[in-house]
Amino acid sequence: MATWHQVAKERHVEGLYNLLDNNAVFHSPVVHTPPIGKCITGKYLSAAFKVFFNDSFTYMHEVRGEGNAVLEFEVEIQGVRVNGVDMISWTAADLITEFKLMVRPLKAVNIIHQGMGTMLEVHQKS
Repeated sequence: MATWHQVAKERHVEGLYNLLDNNAVFHSPVVHTPPIGKCITGKYLSAAFKVFFNDSFTYMHEVRGEGNAVLEFEVEIQGVRVNGVDMISWTAADLITEFKLMVRPLKAVNIIHQGMGTMLEVHQKS
């Protein structure tokens, strides 16, 4: 988790991809079928870096288990206070196998849906 925190803090995309298992799965609050694979999961998490990680982002609580963790966060996006959790699972080699994002309130989900869509479009064009 220390590596995740460092990668997230620095928004280090290459470091992010180095943390992902080849079969990583990303669960989004706005995508019905979760994308599977290192490349697509990396694209979603890279977009999330741009949408979520601003100066107001902070992890407030962290609960760890064997090979998994739940991290509660708060951030302000477009004037909306967002509260959410990242649920992360990893292998014995410390590679992320599953990343689940949950956020509230509904207004935040809508803002995130729009922001992530924009970032993913930009990412596809580059």
